Amino acid sequence: MADFHLAIPIHNIPQARHFYETILECTLGRMSDRWMDVNFWGHQVSLHLVDTMVVEDPTNSVDADDVPVRHFGLILDWDEWNALSGRLMDETYADEIAWIIPPKIRFQGEVGEQATMFFRDPSGNALEFKSFKDKSQVFAT
Repeated sequence: MADFHLAIPIHNIPQARHFYETILECTLGRMSDRWMDVNFWGHQVSLHLVDTMVVEDPTNSVDADDVPVRHFGLILDWDEWNALSGRLMDETYADEIAWIIPPKIRFQGEVGEQATMFFRDPSGNALEFKSFKDKSQVFAT
């Protein structure tokens, strides 16, 4: 099994650190004054400080939602997805989560039925967390 590595831009290291470490409960790896590594569920995400954030934000319609084309995330186990979505929907984080698509079930009763949620980190990067009750549906056609 392979692990992925992804580098994304951020505009504020303390805000990014708080979001990934406190809200998403990721552990931190190496850091410098311009970047930091995050253990993103066993995968390496490097957050790189940039002086300007120029982001084109195209979307596609997916099951009646405008989904940001540029996004990354994880497919979690069903129980883990429910625990994370419940924690993020809690009033504790109400002011800290920039929801794009709150937790929902997509493609209900169809091939590929999944739980999904989209939100932005403090630098505007779009993240998706999803889950399938039946993991064989991940690549089902």
